[in-house]
Amino acid sequence: MAVYLAWSPSAVPHDVLGPWSEVRAIGDGLALVESDAGLSRVYHELKWALPEGTALFVAPLPERPKLKGLPAGTTTWLRDRIAGPDQ
Repeated sequence: MAVYLAWSPSAVPHDVLGPWSEVRAIGDGLALVESDAGLSRVYHELKWALPEGTALFVAPLPERPKLKGLPAGTTTWLRDRIAGPDQ
């Protein structure tokens, strides 16, 4: 299962149906998406869930990122899904 980082100036809907097991909001317009689907499929499903013409950025997270100041549980959520550089 892959984890994607998604950003949009509009809130990325956390409850939208799509090819993912979870969309986790971590900031204004910023979300983590856990999915078995490829990048293109995740991008298009999110694009169709947002208002027409809304900017959208989606990228895979191949390695656990460094982070600070995000909602409680975010580090654990990522640790459970993405290997760190030493693993």
